[in-house]
Formats: sequence, C-alpha cells, structure tokens
Amino acid sequence: MQNIFAEQDRTVFSDTRIVPLKSHDPEGLADITQHEILALRTDHNLADAHTHQRQSATQRNIVNRLPQLWYESEELTQHALEQRFIQKFFALHQQKTALELNRSMLFYAASIAMMAVATFIMRRRMTVSLIDPCFDNLHDILANMHVPLLPLKEEILTSGPGLYTRLENTVTGDVLALVDPNNPTGASLLTRGGETFDELIRYCRDHHKILMIDLCFASFALMDPQLGRLDIYQRLEASGISYLVIEDTGKTWPVQDAKCALLTCSSDLHAEVYCIQTSILLNVSPFILNMLSAYLDDSKADDFTSIKSVLDENRTYLRHTLSGSRLGLIEPEVPVSVAWLEIKSPELTATTLRELAYGNDVYVLPGTYFFWSRPRVGERFIRIALARDPARFRASIDKLKETLDAL
Repeated sequence: MQNIFAEQDRTVFSDTRIVPLKSHDPEGLADITQHEILALRTDHNLADAHTHQRQSATQRNIVNRLPQLWYESEELTQHALEQRFIQKFFALHQQKTALELNRSMLFYAASIAMMAVATFIMRRRMTVSLIDPCFDNLHDILANMHVPLLPLKEEILTSGPGLYTRLENTVTGDVLALVDPNNPTGASLLTRGGETFDELIRYCRDHHKILMIDLCFASFALMDPQLGRLDIYQRLEASGISYLVIEDTGKTWPVQDAKCALLTCSSDLHAEVYCIQTSILLNVSPFILNMLSAYLDDSKADDFTSIKSVLDENRTYLRHTLSGSRLGLIEPEVPVSVAWLEIKSPELTATTLRELAYGNDVYVLPGTYFFWSRPRVGERFIRIALARDPARFRASIDKLKETLDAL
C-alpha cells in the first residue's frame, strides 16, 4: 500500500473511502473541460482532443451526401441502423468476437456510457482502483457518484514483467478502471502480443475483480502497422471475468462532435447494465448512426490514411519546432491524437506555462488534472491536441514557441 500512495496530493482518507479533492486553480477552473471551454475562445486552441481537422477528399463526398443519408435514415428501422453501425465498427476495429456477442449498448457520448458504468458501480457499493494519470472526467464522473476511488499509478502497469505481483501488492479496489491507450500518455497493455494484458486478466480472474476499460483511443493503434489491435473480447470472454468496455467514435473522425459510444459487458453484468442504459436514453440519433457508418466505410477504404497523415504531420512539426526548447516530447507507445510533453526547466510549471501561453492566445492543458491523485506531479507536463488542420496547427505551435522563447 505504501508504494501506490506515494506522492499523494490533496487527498482525504476516511476508513476505506478515498475522496480526492480538486487542486486549486488560479482562475477557479474545476476541471479539464472548463479549461477546454475557455480554450474555444482562442485562435490557437491546442486543448481539447476533439477532431478539428478538415475533411479529406473522400470525406467531403460524405458531407455532400448528407441529405441522402438523412432521408435514408428515415426509411430504415432504428434496429437496422444500430446493427449496421455496430457491425461496421467492430469489423473495422478487428474485434470479431464482439460481433458475435450481441451485448453492445449505444450511447451518444462516451461520458454518458461512463455515467451508466458509474451508476452500476455505485449501486453495488464497490470501490475502484483508477489509473493515474488519466483524463479527469473519468475520475469526476465516478467521484460525483460518490464512488470510493483509489489511485493505480500507470507506472505500476507499464514497468515490465511482474505485473501480476505488482497488482497483488497495490490493488484494493473491487473494480480496475483503465484507459488503453491511455489519455494523455499513449501507454498501452495491448501491445507486444498482449502478454501483459493476459497477465492483467489472470489477476482479475484469480482475485474476482471487475475490469473496466476505456478504449476510446484504440483506433490509433490500428493506424500503426507495428501495433494493430488484439481481439480483446476473445481474451475477455475466454477468461470468464466480469468486464465493462467503452469504445467511441468521438476522437477519430472529424464529424463536429456527432458521435456514438459503445458499452459492451460480460454476460453476468449485461442485464443489470442494460436496465441502467434504458433508464438514461431510448436511442442514438438514426441519422448520426447512418452518417458515422459512412465514415467507418471511408476509413476502411483508405486504411485510416486521411486521419493518420494529419496526426503524423502535426506530431513531426511539433517535435521539430520544440526541439531544444523547455519542452520535451514524450514518445508514446501508441501514437494517439494528443502529445504529452515534459517541462524540462525546473523553475517552470505547467500552470505558469498555460497562463503565459494563454496570454499569447494559445491554449495548452496543464498536466495537473490528469494526475488526479497527485496534481503536483502533473505540474511537470502539458498536453497538446494534434487533431487539427495542419496549417492552423503550425501557426499555433509557432505561437507557443514564441511564448517559450520569451521566457
């Protein structure tokens, strides 16, 4: 227990309940989303990871077909549109087993799917060992439901062989909640043949843990021929463990936040989670499902080239422009749509850099909120979104470099 709670910051302990408190922000901003809302006012918004790049040539054809897709969605049944979307999504993501399960529930955002998961956990009065760092709304949704949270440091998961023993020595939660690839670091347990992931599953089976995984960045592993995607549902089903898995379209395609999330769970949890889903919503928009199916077809046809090329170009420009500056790019295990940078000057903090950049009309996210149990550690990092039009991204990085040069 001592290792996992090292460097804890602003945390209140009460019996078995751990209630992390938000770190104080100079502007009174409570979370990353409030920073991202502020960033929307700037010309150089590098904050939110939503897709702001322009349409490719073939994606413009989809936009031109929107009236046709609208009227087509009026003629087809909701069930037919849902099943077609699910089939196309899992086929593109190479998840053959998920296609056979018929246990995927649709939500209009991954955060809404997470609210359903949090409701399930709260009703069972379970505790959660949550990966740290991670995107803070995962933490906040659980905390808002008064779910007891315990930090599971990412380095415990990524420190090489011996994961099973490290988990035995550190995990006390009823649920293990992971993000893979992680947002913001790009770290993953699903690479290198999946041996580490198998070790995680074995631990959950032996110790009767529920495994919850946010896979909203998983498409970026598909874009790297060295990585690809395992059929994780085959491994999960074969193990017999209880699991909840969230996947999403929202961080991949430039569809102006018209998105759909999928929540798939093990057979022993499905009936209970399904009743929670139906208490929240009837269905996702049939038009949105039809439109997203067209984007899935487009990425299947071009093997994600239109998306990957933008991210690669922007990451390369960032790496080159900031080389030798006070920021160092941490190369991710999976090349996700955000860049995680370490501040190399000990006198400079993420909070200060964010304030200085904002004064220059550039918005970057401080790392403090990602390290939800130890925000002081996060003062050494910032996150930069890469899913931007390359010309606008270059201008934004140039402005950030001006800020750094002026220090």
